[in-house]
Amino acid sequence: MATGSDRVRFNVGGKIFETTTTTLANAGRNSMLGALLDDDWNLRSSTGEYFIDRNPACFGVLLDLLRSGELHLPPNISEKLLYREALFYGLLDHVRSARWGPFDGNRLHLAASVAGGAPGDGTAVRASPDGGCCIAHGSVAHVYDWMLDEHHPINLDYQQINDVGYIDSGNIVVTARERPGRADGGMGLFSSSSGELRHRFRVSHDNKVKTFTAGALSFSNSTFKIFASCKGRCNEYGIGVWDQITGNQSDFFYQPPGCSFGDADKLQWIEGDNFLMVATLFPRTDNCSIGILDFREKSMVWSWTDEGTMATASLDEKRVLHAIVMEDNRSICVVNQYEDLGFLDLRSNGGGVRWSSRSKLMKGKVRGEESCYPKLVMHNGQLFSSMNDSISVFCGPEWVLTTTLRTSFGGPICDFSIGGDRLFALHSEENVFDMWESPTEPIL
Repeated sequence: MATGSDRVRFNVGGKIFETTTTTLANAGRNSMLGALLDDDWNLRSSTGEYFIDRNPACFGVLLDLLRSGELHLPPNISEKLLYREALFYGLLDHVRSARWGPFDGNRLHLAASVAGGAPGDGTAVRASPDGGCCIAHGSVAHVYDWMLDEHHPINLDYQQINDVGYIDSGNIVVTARERPGRADGGMGLFSSSSGELRHRFRVSHDNKVKTFTAGALSFSNSTFKIFASCKGRCNEYGIGVWDQITGNQSDFFYQPPGCSFGDADKLQWIEGDNFLMVATLFPRTDNCSIGILDFREKSMVWSWTDEGTMATASLDEKRVLHAIVMEDNRSICVVNQYEDLGFLDLRSNGGGVRWSSRSKLMKGKVRGEESCYPKLVMHNGQLFSSMNDSISVFCGPEWVLTTTLRTSFGGPICDFSIGGDRLFALHSEENVFDMWESPTEPIL
């Protein structure tokens, strides 16, 4: 039973609610209700009653969520109204976790399909940390919050977008192609809510600011760095590095002879080793190459290429089309045009690909029908691979196929992304993207 000092009274829009400091503590330190408590979880003020000029019905739902951990939405309250109020109180994470369970590729179900906001094909999709997403269409990036309501788009005035990525839920980095004769291109930081340009990232060479084309992106959460492949008119070919907080250029890894870092399709920061994987893949270049860069020593500590092995290859041979680092396995996973998975051992420099043979029976069907190159994503120890109109989920030490995600419309999947406990898949033939999420566990 709560003591008198534990009880808290709220007047919300004229309706009285009573609760305890224990219930308020469930809101967390970052919420408006949790902020009423001190470091020992006692009320900061002896005020007898707190008045909040908000919707009382929604407050009652949110208070019940804090008490029970369950979300019960009466029919007279719309979801959007509840989410608006939850945002005010800082309780969106509680609502989200009550609405769907922890991400699990084997339990995903299709929750929504959304028509895109621009004509033509989308080129990239990126999930935000809070369950929204960003879709790149040509020179426009369309931003959706976790309710899948579209915000003001990011418009680059006919500059081709190459890649997009979230620093956090409020900030999006966009890379763009430089147009001939125009001092544009490069990379910018934009507001996810307003689409406004907040910062333009520069590349300097010999103490002079240069124009450049920015390509693939990657982020380091531990060192607060942004990495992007760069191509300039002079010597700005390589990987640029910027500070996430100040936006200033902090480093540049110039590509050595025989490498094409400026054309990289895929960058991935390896948190455990403080290295960066750089992959330049078919069909961007005739030969695929993957390198592991150490910026501290300005050296490439590991490398692999298929140069020579594909010189006499036929169209039926296996080409590397995408790659990701699997830190826990000390390997790099690659995928070919048949969705065969291959593995490169990071402990042996220059070794060959150990290919799986799972898709041998698929080759006759798949050849000639593919219109999108496969992509790979690792998340929570599960491996995801897109192929045509489906996404395969692989689990376990032998990466056994456990689930296939597929929709009946939209055409082949050109890109997909996982974030905020959701998976977003972007289709190429139809202007549509899908959102998949894990349902909550049943209450026993």
